[in-house]
This record gives sequence, structure tokens and C-alpha cells, in this order.
Amino acid sequence: MKIAIILFNLGGPDSLDSVRPFLRNLFSDPAIIALPAWLRLPLASFIAKRRTPKARGIYAQIGGGSPIVGQTEAQARALEAALSQCNSDEWRGYVCMRYWHPMTDAVVQSVKRFAPDRIVLLPLYPQFSTTTTGSSFKAWKEAAPFKMPTVEIESYPTEPGFIQASIELVKQGLAEAGDGPKRVLFSAHGLPEKIIKAGDPYQKQVEETAASIGAHLDGVEWAICYQSRVGPLKWIGPPTGEEIKRAAQDKRSVVLYPLSFVSEHSETLVELDIDYRKLAAEAGVPKYVRVPTVGTHPLFIHGLANLVRAALEG
Repeated sequence: MKIAIILFNLGGPDSLDSVRPFLRNLFSDPAIIALPAWLRLPLASFIAKRRTPKARGIYAQIGGGSPIVGQTEAQARALEAALSQCNSDEWRGYVCMRYWHPMTDAVVQSVKRFAPDRIVLLPLYPQFSTTTTGSSFKAWKEAAPFKMPTVEIESYPTEPGFIQASIELVKQGLAEAGDGPKRVLFSAHGLPEKIIKAGDPYQKQVEETAASIGAHLDGVEWAICYQSRVGPLKWIGPPTGEEIKRAAQDKRSVVLYPLSFVSEHSETLVELDIDYRKLAAEAGVPKYVRVPTVGTHPLFIHGLANLVRAALEG
């Protein structure tokens, strides 16, 4: 049997020249800006133009583009290998980015050439949001003409492999922080408060992930915070920057883990590694350790393989 696994992620510009069209695609999504198309599309172009200079500066700090596609490809290959150990099915992982290449239409054509017997939709967002997984699933369903059975994995905020990989990485970060009082900050991408109030389960699932990891940290203090706020709307909190300042006031070292991201990109490599590291130093945090994302950690990949198998058997 031939099985296609579609790994969804946000995507990112692959060059400084692609920053503006990437931003335009992002803000053109009705899941991001809930306005009629005749208002949303011109507004998306305006926002993209206004934000491009700052965004180009961010990507210039990490080599001129996002590494997310290469990292997602590595996850796809690792997942294929993990699944192939169990049976003789032919597994094929496809990277499908929402706002920059490879995008949905092109991935659909690649899957069509593979002609699978079954398809699995696998978001690389452990916690579900209408703005991420929901948007990717909608785009896939609109573009994919397939008749073969398709199963969806909506979320996995407490999947054992994901949690165990996270625990290992956080404990390594705690060891790196050395002696003295420490606080783990679980930083997640923020969302406007109105999206949560409309019923989006994202914040609740972030809390479930944090609690599942925190329960295994042997009494170490931990807190949840949210990063990447943009625009004038009220966002869920507390903000990551404020929690870093609070840790400084409490004379705690910070071990920061981005629990809603499974790969490195601008929001980890620049926002966390550069901007918040500088803030921590200026605020007087004794030591600042940023824990890496799960990436291709064997426990995480094993967990994804279990999710795929369970979805196909369900």
C-alpha cells in the first residue's frame, strides 16, 4: 500500500526578495484577517509593504531566509524511516507550507503523481488553532481532488513522544543553567484574545502541553508565556518579555522552551535567541538558556509515527 503523509507548517521566505510576497500571502488568509476579500486583499498588500523592511532585517540576521523548509524535509525523511521499519507499505512524506513554497497546489500535484492509496494530514503544530492547522486543512481540501481515503490528525498537545522529547530537552537546558534558582518559561506563539474567545482551543492545549512537561521537572518552577505579538489587538498573555523581566526581579535564571514550535525559524532564532537574550541580560537574569525545538528528536519522530499508524487504524 502507498501512503502519503502531508506535513503542514507555516513556511517562511527563502530569500530577502521573497519576504514581501510571503507576508502578503500570510495576511491574505481569511483565518488571519477575517474580512471580505475585497477589503482583506488590499489590506494584506498594505500591511506586507509596511512590514517588509523590519521583516527583511529579521531574516538578514539568519542568513537571508528561513530554514524551516529544510528542517521540515528532515522531519519528513525521519518519519518515513520510522514508519518503514514496521511494515512493507510505501511511505512518502510531503512538506506542505501555507504561505511560501512548497505550497498546497504544488504539493497536490506531487501527491497526484505518487498516486497513493491513502493520505494522512499531519500538522506540525502540536496545539490546534484555526489560524494554523485549521487554515492548512481548509486550503488542502479546496485544492485536493483525491477520492482515496484521507485521515486528519488535528492535534497532539500531550502525545507521549512529543512530551518525552520535550522533557529531555528541557532537563538538558536546566543542567546547562547550572546551580541557583531557575524558572522554566514555556513560550508559545501568541494569538489575539478574540480568537480564543470565539472558541479556538489553542490556549487550552498549550496549557495541557506545559502541564504535561512541568509535571516531570522535579519541582522546578515554570510558567507559560506568549511571544510574537503584532498589531493593535489585545493578545493572550502574559508576554514572554514580561515573564523574563519578572524572572530577573525574582533573581531566577531562565530556561526558555518554545513548546508550540517543532522546528527552528525566525521566531526562535531571532526573537528568542537574539532579542529576548538581550532583554534578559539587560534585565539582570542570572543565566538565560534557550532550549531547542524537538526537530528530529527520535522520541518526537517516534511519536509522530505512532500518531500516523493510529490514524490509519482508526
